[in-house]
Amino acid sequence: QVQLVESGGGLVQPGGSLRLSCAASGNIFGVYTMGWYRQAPGNQRELVATITTAGSTLYANSITGRFTISRDNANNTVYLEMNNLKPDDTAVYYCNADVRTSWRLNAVNYWGQGTQVTVSS
Repeated sequence: QVQLVESGGGLVQPGGSLRLSCAASGNIFGVYTMGWYRQAPGNQRELVATITTAGSTLYANSITGRFTISRDNANNTVYLEMNNLKPDDTAVYYCNADVRTSWRLNAVNYWGQGTQVTVSS
C-alpha cells in the first residue's frame, strides 16, 4: 500500500508561478528516484524532471531554466517549482516514484493521480 498524493495545481496567468508537492505515504521501506511528468490533451505523457535520493536532477529541454525540482527525503516529498508559466505548460502533472515496501522486495514504480495545471489569461 503506497500512495502518491499531489497538490498545488490550479489556474494561473501566463508568466505566473505555481509550486506542486507530492508526498509518498503508506507501507514504505525506502523511496528512491522521484519525478514529475505531464500530459496535455491529445499528447503522450512526457518527462518534466527527476531527482535522485542524492539530489541529482534531470530536466526536459522544454522547461529549462523555468522549473526547479527538489525533495525532502525525511518526509518522502518531492516538489516542482514552476516559474514563468506558459500556455503550453497546461497539462495534468503526475508525480512518480520508485518505492520499496520491504527489504525483501525490489522497488516498484508508482504514479500519483495527477493534478491539473492550467495556464491561461
